[in-house]
Amino acid sequence: MAHFHNTFAMVSPSAYFACREMGIPVVQSLHNSRLICPAATSYRNGRACTDCLGKVVPWPGMIHGCYKGSRISTAAVASVVTVHRWLGTWSKRIDLYIAFTDFYRRRFVEHGLPSDRVVVKPHFVHPDPGPRHREPGEYALFVGRLDPEKGIRTVVRAWQRLRQIPLIVRGDGRLLPEMTELVMTPGMANVKIVGRLSEDRLMAMAKGARFLLWPSEGYYETFGLVTIEAFACGVPVIASGLGAMAEIVQNGRTGLHFRPGDADDLAAKVEWAWTHPREMVEMGREARQEYEVKYTAERNYHMLMDIYDMAIAKARH
Repeated sequence: MAHFHNTFAMVSPSAYFACREMGIPVVQSLHNSRLICPAATSYRNGRACTDCLGKVVPWPGMIHGCYKGSRISTAAVASVVTVHRWLGTWSKRIDLYIAFTDFYRRRFVEHGLPSDRVVVKPHFVHPDPGPRHREPGEYALFVGRLDPEKGIRTVVRAWQRLRQIPLIVRGDGRLLPEMTELVMTPGMANVKIVGRLSEDRLMAMAKGARFLLWPSEGYYETFGLVTIEAFACGVPVIASGLGAMAEIVQNGRTGLHFRPGDADDLAAKVEWAWTHPREMVEMGREARQEYEVKYTAERNYHMLMDIYDMAIAKARH
């Protein structure tokens, strides 16, 4: 059994052919949308982008230079995907694909992957950090890259009217200098940016939060590991109601949804969450239950073994 997580760019799809020649079943995890989008992000100019979806040749991505801002580099990536689509590599050389959410499974099938070869298996959290004991939490928490598609600007705009609610931002990225300057302005003393933390310290910080923010906008996340870490800690999540985020966070049960990119709507949901601690505690308990049912290592192991058995059976057939 060969389980690939990424063949781009050094391994290349040639590895699939080698496995086929040796009679080795192949499983491929779909960690990004490379087969759909040359940039692998499905994001362009501040919005979700599906311009290449369903196209045999992803020419819109080449026109816009979506990969590394270069039309030449994008054309190189797109040519690899297109050639192997014509060769039938994606449909014939891989026995099973693993998508991490139903949302992304549907997208890949819509793009042409065989529906009977794409299964869903989420990520998991191990070791179990255990549920928090401090309730309902003392601050809001953002953990992630400080890049435009991750929604941090929307968070800061929301917090310009949420001056009584503490916010801790753990992250770095292209917008770190901009965010650092913004939180130094008058009225933003309740926002704190912290550097990298050990896993133990990060889990401790999560357990002290009333809720986690997952504000990605115009960006189809393949999954949200930080979110299920929050679930494992018994912490609910306020998320953009978009794609996989809307699937993983159940509105009113394990957290709340807000309109992607809408700072006013985010501020309103945060104000409600902050002034309804009892309801947020209950959502945190539901989030912990969601983790125990779907996202433990034990549950994930059994799902993975079933997938391997399916792949072996398909390869023999």
